[in-house]
Amino acid sequence: MSSYSMSSIKLLFAEALAEKPGSYLIDEIFSRFPSLIELMNVTEDELTVIKGIGKTKARQILAALHLARRLNVPVQPKAVAIHSPQDAADLLIPELRFLQQEHFVVLFLNTKNRLIGLPETISVGTLNSAIVHPRDVFRAAVKRSAASIIACHNHPSGDTTPSPEDIHLTARLSEAGKIVGIDLLDHIIVGHGSFLSLKEGGFM
Repeated sequence: MSSYSMSSIKLLFAEALAEKPGSYLIDEIFSRFPSLIELMNVTEDELTVIKGIGKTKARQILAALHLARRLNVPVQPKAVAIHSPQDAADLLIPELRFLQQEHFVVLFLNTKNRLIGLPETISVGTLNSAIVHPRDVFRAAVKRSAASIIACHNHPSGDTTPSPEDIHLTARLSEAGKIVGIDLLDHIIVGHGSFLSLKEGGFM
């Protein structure tokens, strides 16, 4: 699945619940949670309110949604190279686009700009802010012997315009990187399928 679609998720639900795609149960789920963002963030308690859905079926639905997320994440070769903000965004957008809290994620790169391991979530914040300290970012970078990093976080609102706090944090990370000898190559903000590079935007 290269991208989310309501029809593909409906089919996934039908298989998980042994129901027809147009059954009352599935139609009721999509009626109550009509957008992808609502659906991807549904909880067990919200599902069990629907007649015919107990805890077991609710957990099957949540498992199907988790599978949908995983299927939508591009399969990356072990030594994927990051040559542009688009490369980083392609890697991160599927994981971050539907989250309703800010997640601050870091990509760790070697001297050839190849990814070291998987992206790491350094901090999870509230609806509109993630508290991040440079020491946490660079502790993880030093642990992986990274030559450089790319920072990234999502804006649950979908608006990728950097806030003053985003710009200030980027400056702090850049200065801290110079001290420890690990370059901050970029800071990327992810919206609902879109992104902004602070470097390309002239914010760093």
